[in-house]
Amino acid sequence: MATAPLRDDQRIVIHFDYDCFYASVFEAEQPILKSLPLAVQQKQIVVTCNYEARRRGLHKLQLIKEAKQICPDAVIVLGEDLTKFRDVSKDLYLFLRSFVWGERVEKLGLDEVFMDVTDMITYNAALLNHSDLAHSFFQLNLQDPTVGFAFDASRIYGPTYPDGAGDMTEPDASQPYLKLLIASHLAGYLRNQLEEQRGYTATAGISTSKLLAKVVGTVHKPDSQTTLLPPYAATREHGESNVLNFLDSREIRAIPGIGSKLSRKIMSYIATTNHDVAEDKVTIRDVRLSPGMGPSLLEKILGGPGAPRDIGMKVWGLLHGVDNTQVGEARDLPTQISIENSYGHLDNFETVRKEMVSLATRLVRRMRTDLTESYDDAEAPTGSASQIPRSETKFRWLARPRTLRLSTLPRPAPGTNHAQMRGYSRISNSAPLPQYVFNLDESVDALGERLVRESATSMFRKLHRERSVWNLRVLNLAVTNMVEVAGDRKHNSGRDIGKMFLQRETQHGHIPPETDENLTIAPAASWEDSDEEDTDMPCIPCPICGARIPHFALVAHELYHSSCE
Repeated sequence: MATAPLRDDQRIVIHFDYDCFYASVFEAEQPILKSLPLAVQQKQIVVTCNYEARRRGLHKLQLIKEAKQICPDAVIVLGEDLTKFRDVSKDLYLFLRSFVWGERVEKLGLDEVFMDVTDMITYNAALLNHSDLAHSFFQLNLQDPTVGFAFDASRIYGPTYPDGAGDMTEPDASQPYLKLLIASHLAGYLRNQLEEQRGYTATAGISTSKLLAKVVGTVHKPDSQTTLLPPYAATREHGESNVLNFLDSREIRAIPGIGSKLSRKIMSYIATTNHDVAEDKVTIRDVRLSPGMGPSLLEKILGGPGAPRDIGMKVWGLLHGVDNTQVGEARDLPTQISIENSYGHLDNFETVRKEMVSLATRLVRRMRTDLTESYDDAEAPTGSASQIPRSETKFRWLARPRTLRLSTLPRPAPGTNHAQMRGYSRISNSAPLPQYVFNLDESVDALGERLVRESATSMFRKLHRERSVWNLRVLNLAVTNMVEVAGDRKHNSGRDIGKMFLQRETQHGHIPPETDENLTIAPAASWEDSDEEDTDMPCIPCPICGARIPHFALVAHELYHSSCE
């Protein structure tokens, strides 16, 4: 067997996963739903449900018809419009990000956030009084040592893997244990603040990489956290690696970074070489200890045309819990904003026009939500925000897109086979974005109607002539080529946490959300299994209807088609 890859465990990463995110958004609006079985519907599928519903037998990707049979008194709410979920997701992201020094705060989908808190943890580890660890203080602000929270540095906060390893006798700031201990208290503090200030609970994982933090966070759910403790590598002093002990029992398809396609290839290989292993139950240990297994063999199994370079070495590292992927830097301005819808049948212009008006209205609304900031948030001195009524707050544009783009995807003719369907690709037309769109005094509905009347209609006619025959399955309207025009959105290290708390109290936590595109999302090939859907994530077209579906939602989408047959 090949040697294990070298580890680099200098970083400290916290992964947050909001509990039952879709359902919790509805529960925040109507608290009475927390005690009722609640399911969120998209198409004819349960995309998520709360824990009361799960207790009664409901689960994700379940057909609505089946869910009603199992739990007749379930409260089923529509989750087709993602606007409210996007807005809440952005607000929670900005809330968590406001505590962290530096730029390494990465959003994944709608319901997950990675934080690289190495600098904060290293700084606070140096402040510890080793003679009185039980009365320690975590400093949240570099400029103000009074901003922070008290904690007990003699023990870890929350559950751990392995279980029952909570106390520390002789701390050493150079050892990962101490830094992970401090990070467990930061994670607990942020989770508590998230619930107290925003009304949402989250589950956290604490480790030294995105991979390990994400996976260890699944051990204790919901509303909890887990810290993966050292030793991370087997040594003479420590005969076993907690990382390998933790990962070995998990199925290969449960590891982020090894997508479904790669998992199937690996499982197929293991099942053909080890008849004692069921193909759908292949564990990390089964793969890691398979005869001859190593980077070279994995390259043969997974390589080929279109395969990523050095895929064997990468997967070999993931099997050992080695992931050197950096937490992505937060970005403050999007590259584009895109609104899209898919249709079963769209072949007359009047219907197309109505749909374009709907898309344009949503697009303008997203632009205002994502690309503006209030004057008060940006310019008012500390404490003055409470003196300005919310209704009088003025907004300004942070960025202005220059280009409007309309895209369509034709529906294949009946009888078209899979190979022929590849010829049906998206077509698009672009034009300068009219300046009247940036008039904040004009209603969103009026601007959407005008944008279609004066711009989108002629763009559509360039794609589909008036007398030609067409049938569309996708319409997409987007703005691109962003140009920054105002505001300093750089996320500063050691920001004024005290002012931030004051603004939360006086403005009831309202922060103009940012667009999904400006929150760094890892490529689907690396991180494709977020629990909740975000339509701005990298997607693949459905071979049946052409709708662009996130990888992790493809199974639910296929179930939808089967239910319609």
